[in-house]
Amino acid sequence: MSSPVSYPVQPPVPPPLPPRRHRRSFAGPFVLIVLGIVFLLGNLHLLSWARLGTWFAHYWPLLLILWGVIKLIEHQQAQRDGLPPRGIGAGGIFLVIVIVVCGLIATQASRFNWGEIRDNMNIDDSDLDNIFGQTYNFDDHLEQDVPSSATGLRVNNDHGAVRVSTANDNKITVVVRKRVGAESQSDADKYDRQTKPQITLAGNVIVLDARTHAAGDHAVQSDLDISLPRKMELHIIGRKGDVSVTGRDGEIEIASQHGDVAVEDVNGNVKLNLEKSSAKIEQITGDVHIDGRLNEVSVTDVKGSVQLDGEFQESVKLARISKNVAFKSSRTNMEFSSIAGELDLDSDDLHADKITGPLHLTTRSKQIRLADVSGDARVEDDNGGIEVSMRSLGNVQIDSRNGDVQLSLPDKASFRVDARTRDGEIQSDFPELKISNGDHEATASGSVGNGSSHIVINNQHDGIEIRKASAAAPTPPAPPAMPAKPAKSLPAPKAKVEPTDN
Repeated sequence: MSSPVSYPVQPPVPPPLPPRRHRRSFAGPFVLIVLGIVFLLGNLHLLSWARLGTWFAHYWPLLLILWGVIKLIEHQQAQRDGLPPRGIGAGGIFLVIVIVVCGLIATQASRFNWGEIRDNMNIDDSDLDNIFGQTYNFDDHLEQDVPSSATGLRVNNDHGAVRVSTANDNKITVVVRKRVGAESQSDADKYDRQTKPQITLAGNVIVLDARTHAAGDHAVQSDLDISLPRKMELHIIGRKGDVSVTGRDGEIEIASQHGDVAVEDVNGNVKLNLEKSSAKIEQITGDVHIDGRLNEVSVTDVKGSVQLDGEFQESVKLARISKNVAFKSSRTNMEFSSIAGELDLDSDDLHADKITGPLHLTTRSKQIRLADVSGDARVEDDNGGIEVSMRSLGNVQIDSRNGDVQLSLPDKASFRVDARTRDGEIQSDFPELKISNGDHEATASGSVGNGSSHIVINNQHDGIEIRKASAAAPTPPAPPAMPAKPAKSLPAPKAKVEPTDN
């Protein structure tokens, strides 16, 4: 009997090892916790959003450092557990890129002069307070006896209105109404203490400082109501806020930005240096000098001279100026001896009446209408109609490039004429003048009376009219007769250049 066949015994197969699992990174939860804490503190007004933005702009690289520390700890833990270290991953790379890009943008933004940008865009601090915090109101009161040696007051108010009136005693009284932007009442109280106005004496000048800048970047606005003796001189420096001055017997000097300035009833000179502001000046016995970049300007009832230099974006109104008027901008130069009527100047038109010469006006792209002009007159306009009515005739010269020219003269005036135009005709109410209207050129010459005044008119394009004052602007009859026919209006110029200022 054959022996049984033996087979080798197979060792048991060990069960497969479970796959090694990566530990989940806790960098993501850490970021969520940090962001949650930041937004919670902001919503509870425990931290200012502006302050958080400033911190991020300066310290955002710390986020990358913390991220690197977390990844290093995870790598060491994986080695101790015998697990393969976990890489950064696509999500981590994306988060690092976002942090770097946002950090660089925030750093560059923190270096901008946001105060200047805010001023140029005319954004009020209270608008920002409503977004990033609350507004708290404070009142204050200051009094100071005026020393016998003091001759003037200097006011420094970086942000807020200044109103000056006349005191009944020999004291300076200041009523302060303050608005503070802050995240809490305690912060507002601190900023209020830091920005208490101060009155000091520097030589013979009293200095009132609103100190709105003492709280740093925090929004503080102080409105000052000041009363002081009438004979004290006044010097006001402000960056943002309206200025109003009434009743002074001394000189006034105001430098202001982004506000309306009003000065009334002053026995002395007034000097204004304004930026993106408007000015209203009334009842001044001295001289008035205004310069800068302004919106609207109104100057009336001035016994002295008026000088305006700068750029005027909207309108200029002058009325009843007793002495010399000088106006200079990039577009218009004008000077005359006085004005008993009114002058209205804007970007397209210049209208005035009762002007005393010698008048010298140079401008462009305006419709000009001057009535009741006395004395010598010289008018130049590159692109616009010109209408001049003389009350008392002197020497007159009118130069125009595009636009009709109409000159009205007194019926019994004595003058001689030299007039020339191309692409237009010459018309006259004076038969003594010799007029030649050709195909390409028209001329007028001759004398009326003894020819004591010389009139020169040059027009490159369009027509010329020389009228008698009675025919050009008849006096309306008394009621109930029909009203007089209105004076002929000038047609629009053929070519118009878009104006940028006055």
